[in-house]
Amino acid sequence: MSRYGKNLWFRTSATPALTAGHLRAPARFLLVAAVLVVASVGLARPAPASAATVPGVSAQLEANVWKFAMHQRGKPYEWGGTGPYGFDCSGLVYAAYRSRGVTLPRTTYGMLASRHLVRITKAQARPGDLAFYGSGHVELYDHGNWTYGAADAGTRIGFHLMGPWWHATMYFAVRR
Repeated sequence: MSRYGKNLWFRTSATPALTAGHLRAPARFLLVAAVLVVASVGLARPAPASAATVPGVSAQLEANVWKFAMHQRGKPYEWGGTGPYGFDCSGLVYAAYRSRGVTLPRTTYGMLASRHLVRITKAQARPGDLAFYGSGHVELYDHGNWTYGAADAGTRIGFHLMGPWWHATMYFAVRR
């Protein structure tokens, strides 16, 4: 029974029993984030047989991007930052690839729609590939369960260990 005295399972009106407006702000945020993640998966291309066989994906490009990113280690997280004094998660990825002549969109969701990204599996990922988290976060893949990037306000750029509740959900190689 609901607080209105009617069982919502047997509701017959055209209005929904529960809408996003009924949720508190954190729950609304999570609902919107989940919808964006589901929508972004539709933008992704299927994984190729091997990242090395994708035209335009270069191990040298990934190595150079990785080298640029490593030189940013210890700099502070700065919301909207693209360097040189601070970065946010997508700002670091944007700056690292831009330093090597590849212009990706500035935001995480823009990157997901980019023609430069080729979906790969975690097993195919190499240092410098992109690891996207379901929350709209992106970092550079390192190895195993490690990524590298700008995590959140108050942190510094560095390595992050994935866990059961915080892990990348999609991986992409970047081609020119």
